[in-house]
Amino acid sequence: MTGEKTRKSISIVTACYNEEGNILELHRRITETLKELPQYDYEIICIDNCSTDGTRNEIRSLCGQDPKFKAIFNVRNFGHIRSPWHGFLQGRGDAVIFLCSDLEDPPELIPEMLQKWEEGYKLALGVKNGTDETGLIKYMRQAYYWLLNKVSNVEQTSGLTGFGLYDREVVKNFRALDDPYPYVRGLISELGWKLAPIYYHKPVRRRGFSKNNFMTLLDMALLGMVNHTKLPLRLATLLGFAVSGLSFILTFYYLIKKLLFWDQFQAGMAPVLIGFFFFIGLLFLFLGLIGEYVGFIVTHVVKRPLVIEEERLNFQKSLPDDLPGSKTE
Repeated sequence: MTGEKTRKSISIVTACYNEEGNILELHRRITETLKELPQYDYEIICIDNCSTDGTRNEIRSLCGQDPKFKAIFNVRNFGHIRSPWHGFLQGRGDAVIFLCSDLEDPPELIPEMLQKWEEGYKLALGVKNGTDETGLIKYMRQAYYWLLNKVSNVEQTSGLTGFGLYDREVVKNFRALDDPYPYVRGLISELGWKLAPIYYHKPVRRRGFSKNNFMTLLDMALLGMVNHTKLPLRLATLLGFAVSGLSFILTFYYLIKKLLFWDQFQAGMAPVLIGFFFFIGLLFLFLGLIGEYVGFIVTHVVKRPLVIEEERLNFQKSLPDDLPGSKTE
């Protein structure tokens, strides 16, 4: 009908790996939330990172029941950054909402995000103002984000997890970056769009177990550092000058003492061994930091595809030409 207003479209994207106990409830909570928002058309995109439990069977069942529920199956596990990022870039809506499939990101916050979007914000993102997480890891996270904010080239927003709404213009800019291994929290701060924070208390997962372990958390921590600050390299250079100067002074001191008191002065092995292992420790620390930067450069130069897709479900139409993955890569 002429003059009929076209509904805005929303792409809701989630990534999963072995979330058999959560995916059905996630779908239920999303659809129940969106029933209260009939003014929007929507799609739900779930990218599965080669789950080994019954997650894929549940996804297939949901795709058969709900044509708005779409799935991407990877041929193997491509890691905790590449697979979610690839799924996120497939969103075709006027806005893309990303949330984790472990139910720690409440779908019930979607209406508030859409309201902020309608007010003109390009980003309406969940910001943790509390968490049910306990133990040492909670305080390690807080210390890390405090340190990252202090050393970054741009101010970082504390409490961001990536959960939230991204306007199509933001997503388009993300695609143009063609970053094969992004640190999304840092990108948000780097590109500078005005952000509408949606504060929430982050619950702990009730089913299954977290796929983040020490190595994945370390990977994300180092990725944030090498993406947004050169301070470790500068620190290595300055410390190198300082240690070299100190070594020269100590060498000169011991030489003079030995020349003046040849028979009485005995330096002993202790200071030699302590100094040796101290300098070796510093050497390996900074070689590791330099290796992180070199690895970061190699990742961006090689430009491997984010994922290789095995199958898509409910993607009836081909994606627009500006979207990566319009053909199985």
